[in-house]
Amino acid sequence: MARQPSSYNGKEGQPAYVAVDGVVYDVTNVEAWKDGEHKNGLTAGNELTEEITNQSPHGIKVLEGLPIVGELVE
Repeated sequence: MARQPSSYNGKEGQPAYVAVDGVVYDVTNVEAWKDGEHKNGLTAGNELTEEITNQSPHGIKVLEGLPIVGELVE
């Protein structure tokens, strides 16, 4: 059974993953996502397509080169 995305929130030693456009990225070692929280209030363990593509000043480009750990399926 697959774990829920929210369990990958970067807390208590868990990895920090974010999903954008169905792709799940590992942001665990990204300083801007320290402890699973981004400086703009976003939190890891969530689907963030709207926030990253339409509200973020850097857009999805910042995720390029990060490890892809899976895909979000319904």
